[in-house]
Amino acid sequence: MKEFAGFGNLLFPMPDRHRDPLTLDQMERLLPYHSHIHTKTTIEVLETLKEEVGQGKKIFYPIYTEEEMRQDPEKRNTGLFFFRGKVDEPFAIVNAGGGFQYVGAIHESFPHCMEIARRGYNAFALIYRPNAYEACEDLARAIAFIFDHHEQLQVSTMCYSLWGGSAGARMAAWLGSYGTKEFGEKPYPKAGTIVMQYTGLSEWTRNDPPTFVIVGDHDYIADWRIMKRRIDHLKQAGIDTSFRVVSGLEHGFGIGMGTKAQGWIDEAIDFWQEQMKKEK
Repeated sequence: MKEFAGFGNLLFPMPDRHRDPLTLDQMERLLPYHSHIHTKTTIEVLETLKEEVGQGKKIFYPIYTEEEMRQDPEKRNTGLFFFRGKVDEPFAIVNAGGGFQYVGAIHESFPHCMEIARRGYNAFALIYRPNAYEACEDLARAIAFIFDHHEQLQVSTMCYSLWGGSAGARMAAWLGSYGTKEFGEKPYPKAGTIVMQYTGLSEWTRNDPPTFVIVGDHDYIADWRIMKRRIDHLKQAGIDTSFRVVSGLEHGFGIGMGTKAQGWIDEAIDFWQEQMKKEK
């Protein structure tokens, strides 16, 4: 689509093995670590973005300078897709998973951002380099970019949240635990809330932000019990937490459309709102 010129290549993961044209109903071939992929939701995301562009709104923001991208061409494949909520409301950054092999944003961050924006909050989907440390560098830069441009973007930096599924959940947790300075940026305020889906991360710190977790008990990629133990440690350290395990649900369910998890994003936003109240 001409509306997405300059960044349309970042909407879908395109590994080298898929050189033949694919239709939207074949998208699961691009997302081997994901499940419950809904073509209708994909179309809704694309139509939403197209409508924003048609209204003259900027929907994509590079996070690196031209000089940085010349020095490291892989940084051209990064950036933030902006789903606008209400002016001067807090923001969320959502990080899709993909095993640090691809970025499944079309299933695991764009739909989340769309739902968050419908609740009035501003949401950014990060497209990052699929390497664990570099991905965290990109997330740290994304936080820096939003803080440094918050007036232009018309977002509040109060009690921002970091979201992620699978590999993206690790990114959100690591930035929550260690902060932006650990990943090459100056120290920015830490997130007010972390929202995590299905990952096998066990490490934690006493500085972790309040954390919301949802997992399925049929997840054969990331055992839900690892997440439960992590949340128990946070809770014992006096950190606000919320943990939900969904029976019969596997890895990579995204917004959970058509599953027992459908509507979980509202629960996560409610948890985030409780943290906002405490910051005021």
